[in-house]
Amino acid sequence: MLIHNFMIASGILMILLTVAVGQIGNFLAYTAVPTVLVTPLGALGVPFGSILASYLLKEKLNILGKLGCLLSCAGSVVLIIHSPKSESVTTQAELEEKLTNPVFVGYLCIVLLMLLLLIFWIAPAHGPTNIMVYISICSLLGSFTVPSTKGIGLAAQDIFHNNPSSQRALCLCLVLLAVLGCSIIIQFRYINKALECFDSSVFGAIYYVVFTTLVLLASAILFREWSNVGLVDFLGMACGFTTVSVGIVLIQVFKEFNFNIGEMNKSNMKTD
Repeated sequence: MLIHNFMIASGILMILLTVAVGQIGNFLAYTAVPTVLVTPLGALGVPFGSILASYLLKEKLNILGKLGCLLSCAGSVVLIIHSPKSESVTTQAELEEKLTNPVFVGYLCIVLLMLLLLIFWIAPAHGPTNIMVYISICSLLGSFTVPSTKGIGLAAQDIFHNNPSSQRALCLCLVLLAVLGCSIIIQFRYINKALECFDSSVFGAIYYVVFTTLVLLASAILFREWSNVGLVDFLGMACGFTTVSVGIVLIQVFKEFNFNIGEMNKSNMKTD
């Protein structure tokens, strides 16, 4: 009994450590790479997790799931090839200038109004019956989560420098941490509500597409990472994101779908 409990505790600890390492890596990626590349590539955890589960946990991965894994990896390669080659915001001063930009402030005001409308009026009445209500709340909060994460990484670079800007960097970092914490807590609350009412596979697939789209929109307005992207690269990134999204849908939504080529061949032989 003690050995069994020890193994369970060890497994939980390993999972927590893995998640912590993954989140640290995610944070470092946002500080070093354009957001338009990091956010869509976050979906790679789904195909790799499905492949590992099929080998280690003996979970069934049908032909559509395998096709989804292939599409997700292919779309990710296209995203990497056509992503912006350099950062548009690299210093705290540039970050402060972008945060006070009237266009971004106006966008945040619109997002806040939509969140208030969804949380206090629409969600209580239609949340348990319409999956898009909870997805919209969590995705709109991504407009604060990802830019705050990237902003914290930029501001943290100046905190430990002995110059007048270090105090301002500390204040900015604390404000962004508070925004990040609040948005994550609210996201967790509504993700749990959604999982209580809807199928997790369908929710995960739709949530990835909507969340990534809104995060890319917020990052485009704040960091202007699309300003140096040409038409060919823009179309390439759009195709890559679409390919990844289709792959995620195939893996998540159709994972319980019993379908394989062997059974099709047998049914065709019987028909003949």
